Amino acid sequence: MDKKSVPAPSEEEIDWGGSGAGGSKNLQKDKTLLKNVHTGLPNPPSGAIKCSLIKGDYLYFHYGCDGQDDRGWGCGYRTVQTLSSWICHNCSPPENHCRPVPSLPEIQHALVTMGDKTDSFSGSREWIGTFECSLVLDHFYDVPCKVVHVRGGGPELEHVAVAELHQHFEKHNSPVMMGGDRDNSSKGALGVWTGDKGSYLLVLDPHYYGCELDRTELQRRGWVAWKRVSSLDQSSFYNLCMPQTARLLNVF
Repeated sequence: MDKKSVPAPSEEEIDWGGSGAGGSKNLQKDKTLLKNVHTGLPNPPSGAIKCSLIKGDYLYFHYGCDGQDDRGWGCGYRTVQTLSSWICHNCSPPENHCRPVPSLPEIQHALVTMGDKTDSFSGSREWIGTFECSLVLDHFYDVPCKVVHVRGGGPELEHVAVAELHQHFEKHNSPVMMGGDRDNSSKGALGVWTGDKGSYLLVLDPHYYGCELDRTELQRRGWVAWKRVSSLDQSSFYNLCMPQTARLLNVF
């Protein structure tokens, strides 16, 4: 990773507002979130043949980061929020689509409004995946997504997923949401590294819950880390939700 090309980490305050479905009484306003938490992370222990990374700024959303305890069901929502924050920071919004990152109630309400979920979904603890992510980003930001299905097994992950991710980061620059069946824990992908000792994904894990940590501590604990592709569940399929942002990108 070329550390000089990555913006310095910082913090940002988010005004969550109060217009979400069901209200936002559980949310803390002006919550400080860390930006670009992968900055300065050491490269994988493998000689680089090809490395593709996101460009631009994003905020790290994780369990409980807005005061709502969503442990056990909210990881998909948090990854959607991280992707949304990247769109807010780096894309020129179409008319009528300049809006902040949606809250969890707002995401649920949007999925009900568009007919993907029944009324009982609002206020529930039902999780969401890559398909719902694609609907939400299109609804709030007019950003279409490409959803790639990767069958379980080493060859599919090492070749199909890695090739798709290289192409995505080089063209669209945006983070990607990942999820599967046996491995149903949502995660963000910020980069891909093809080396002489195998491939790695730069994974942003939304499952952290607790007091705010600084960037160095998040990296030390592995909440953002380079993970060997071979360490993924080889018996699980994976879906990749790739925001198609090229037409909206600001100039980097």
